[in-house]
Amino acid sequence: MSTPETKLNPMLTPNKAGFTKKDYQGSVSTLCTGCGHDSITMHVVSAFYDLDIPPHRVAKLSGIGCSSKTPAYFLAGSFGFNAVHGRMPSVATGAHLANTSMTNIAVSGDGDTASIGLGQFAHLIRRNVPMLYLIENNGVYGLTKGQFSATADKDSLQKKGDRNKFQSIDLCMMALTLGGDFVGRSFSGDAKQLVPLIKAGLLHQGTAILDVVSPCITFNNHQGSTKSYTFVKEHDEYLHEVGFVHGAEEIKVDYEEGSLKIIELHDGYKLTLKKIERDYDPTNRIAAIDRLEKSREAGQLLTGLFYINPDSLSLKDTLQLCDTPLVEISAEALRPSESALAEIMDELR
Repeated sequence: MSTPETKLNPMLTPNKAGFTKKDYQGSVSTLCTGCGHDSITMHVVSAFYDLDIPPHRVAKLSGIGCSSKTPAYFLAGSFGFNAVHGRMPSVATGAHLANTSMTNIAVSGDGDTASIGLGQFAHLIRRNVPMLYLIENNGVYGLTKGQFSATADKDSLQKKGDRNKFQSIDLCMMALTLGGDFVGRSFSGDAKQLVPLIKAGLLHQGTAILDVVSPCITFNNHQGSTKSYTFVKEHDEYLHEVGFVHGAEEIKVDYEEGSLKIIELHDGYKLTLKKIERDYDPTNRIAAIDRLEKSREAGQLLTGLFYINPDSLSLKDTLQLCDTPLVEISAEALRPSESALAEIMDELR
């Protein structure tokens, strides 16, 4: 029941599951002030709150990197596991098989996914493990001082002035060609588009891939970068140097479906966002690949839900798992009877 106090403070208003928005928050972020990852965290909190999903029915998983720290900043009352670099999909698969009743959210970065974890990313999609797989994509390795990641645009400049010589990996394009059932992209500052995409991904029965461009204010602040904000320090930093990173104001956008939006990042670089049309058909995989390629050639960052397969079969369906989570099945129920073992042995003779 709403009270004058809850009406004045939406954070104290319970949803249908009886939880307030505050219940979906986590620890205080230790990321740089103005980081796009923190915006995504707020959007994740909003999505779970709006969907009335109890925090204790959620499993959150991550690998290594700035992005993989963010699960600590939302849903403090949920289950979580921080895996090793690039290996989170295997842990997430095991977590799902042990308890198929949980809602799974995986948070990864462009380095964690597009480099060391590329093979695991491919097999996660291949198996269609039910989860929202959020890629917080800033094009750099933020924890190791800003080297190019595999999603950095070709010819973009590094902090020290080095030019990226290699073609970038488009994770949405890769997900589509691997047979992904739910593929989308958004921008961390576009709450109007991103929150609904997160909700849709959480409710999808298979692997939902959501690539979110999330500017790094620390290591892509220079002229010639393509995915970040400014950074105030003027000198190179050593791996273990302790310094101060000045905060920057978050960039937010709001524009209509089918339209273009040119946003100027803090370093003066202009990023062209193209929001997909309202009447776009997201059930045509070939059309989705064609649209992504055309937008790349036009120098536009296409956002929205590119593809979803309404007839998706999840890993649970493929393996014909029972509704009871494996973790809750007793050893006696799992142990074959003597007659069943005898039948198996006869088949092997």
